[in-house]
Amino acid sequence: MSVERYLVDVKYYAKWCLAIVLLSALTGTAVALFLWLLDWVTIFHFNHQWLLYFLPLSGIAIYFAYHLLGKNAANGTSLVLARMEADDTQVPARMAPLVLVTTLVTLLFGGSAGREGTAVQMGAGVIAFMAKWIKFSEADFKLLLMAGMSAGFAAVFGSPITAMIFILEIVAIRSLAFKAVIPCLLAAFFADFVCTALGIHHTVYIINSPFESHFSLTHFSFDFMLFAKAALAGVVFGLVGWLFIFSSHGVKHFANQFITTKWMQPVVGGLLIIGLTLAIATRDYLGLGVSSSDPNAVTIVSSFIEGGASSFSWFWKLLFTVVTLSLGFKGGEVTPLFFIGAALGNSIAVLFGAPVDLMAGLGFIAVFAAATNAPMACAVMGIELFGVAHWPYYAVACLVAFWFSSSHSIYRTAGLEVWMKRVFSFSKST
Repeated sequence: MSVERYLVDVKYYAKWCLAIVLLSALTGTAVALFLWLLDWVTIFHFNHQWLLYFLPLSGIAIYFAYHLLGKNAANGTSLVLARMEADDTQVPARMAPLVLVTTLVTLLFGGSAGREGTAVQMGAGVIAFMAKWIKFSEADFKLLLMAGMSAGFAAVFGSPITAMIFILEIVAIRSLAFKAVIPCLLAAFFADFVCTALGIHHTVYIINSPFESHFSLTHFSFDFMLFAKAALAGVVFGLVGWLFIFSSHGVKHFANQFITTKWMQPVVGGLLIIGLTLAIATRDYLGLGVSSSDPNAVTIVSSFIEGGASSFSWFWKLLFTVVTLSLGFKGGEVTPLFFIGAALGNSIAVLFGAPVDLMAGLGFIAVFAAATNAPMACAVMGIELFGVAHWPYYAVACLVAFWFSSSHSIYRTAGLEVWMKRVFSFSKST
C-alpha cells in the first residue's frame, strides 16, 4: 500500500471516529435534556391538572409551529425512513428541536404520547446538523443516519443492543444492514453512556416469576404449559398491535377526509381527549403512562403487579394514544405501546392463570414487535430490560405477535393507505 493511500485511509477512518463520537455525545446529551424536561413536564401536569383543558389550544400551536417552521419535518420517523429508501439524504436538521419542544407541549397539556419517536428523530436531526459542517458521501450519510437513530433509541430506553437491531429491522435497505452494524452499535453504546453519565436513570422493570428457564450446553428446560400460554398470548398481542396500526392510520385518514381545515384536527383531538377523560372519570391514560403521582393509578409499572390494571386498561390507552397522535399532536408511539402491552398482559395473566409480571413483560415487548414489525429487536429488549431467564417466552411471544400483526407497521403503511382510500371512497359514495 502506498503512503498516499495509507494516509487517505487513516483520514477516512479518523473522520468516521470523530463523527461517531460527536454524534453520540450530542445525541446522548440532547436525549438526557429531553428526559429531564419530560420528568419536569410530567410532574408539573400532575400538580396542575387544569392544563388538560388547554390541550386544544396547544394543538393549534403545534400545528402552526410545523406549518411555519417544520414543513415536511412533521412526518417524523416515517420521513427519515422514506428519504433513505428513496436515496434522498435531505433530512431537515430542524426536526430535532421541533419534535423535542412539541412533544413536551403535548405531554404538558395531557396528550397521550411517548418518547421513542422524539429521540429517534433527534438522533436523525443531529446527524443532519453535523452534515453541514462535516462532509459525507451519500452512502456514509445513510449509515450515520442509521447510527443517529440508533443512538437516540438507546439513550431514551437504555437498551443499546436492542437499538441497533431495531434500526436494522425497520430500515428496509438490506444492502446497508451489514455495514451499519458497527456504527449503530458504537453510537448506541456511547449515547447511552453519555445519557447515563449526565444523571438520567431509566425505569427498572422486574419479573420475579418462579417459572425460570435454564439453559446450558448439556441442559435446556422450561415450563411447556407456560410456553404454550405465551404463544397463545402472542396471538392476542399481535392482533392488538394490528388494531393500533389500523386505528392510527384510519383516524388520520378520516380526519384528512372530513376535517379539511388542518389546524382544526388537533382542536378536535384535544376536545376528544378531554371528553374521554371526563367520561371514564380517570386521568390514568393521559401523558406518558410510566408512573403517576396517584398510587392507585394504572401505569406501565403497576401493570406488572396483580390488580395493577383493569380488563380494559389496554383499550383505553390505545384509544387515547390513537386520538392524540393521529390528530396532530407529537410524540412517540412506543411507550404507549409498552403500556398497552403490559396492561393487556396483566389481563391475559388472570385469564390464563399465568404469572402476572411475566405476561405483562411479554405484552410490553410483543405488542411493540407487532406494531413495528421488529420481533428480533423486541425479543432482545426483553433480555436487556427483564433479564435472560425467560428468553424462550420473549422469543415465542414476539414472533407469534409479528406473524399475526400483518405486514404493515406504524412506519410503513403504503398498502394500508390504498385500502383505506377505497373504504372511505366507498363510504362516501353510499
